[in-house]
Amino acid sequence: MRCVIARFPFELTKGEVLESMKGIKPEPVTGESVIIGRRHYPVKQVGQVITGQDRRDFSAAEVLRAMAQLGFTCRVLPKAAPLGILGSLQHA
Repeated sequence: MRCVIARFPFELTKGEVLESMKGIKPEPVTGESVIIGRRHYPVKQVGQVITGQDRRDFSAAEVLRAMAQLGFTCRVLPKAAPLGILGSLQHA
């Protein structure tokens, strides 16, 4: 599948991504993640490994889109509730 990450075209297949991530230890996940095999990898780590580019050169959304199109499960952290709003128990 052809995808564009950081304005560069890449021909990626699911097998190539699995092979390139084999033996790579996942970093702690603090944001969006991709499940490759049985491991959860941060999106930026996956993008760096498969493209060979610096993490600052591409967005997480570009990698998420490419991984989802290849059939990998992608996880996005839900947005937190605003801090200024009190719940019903806190208000009482």
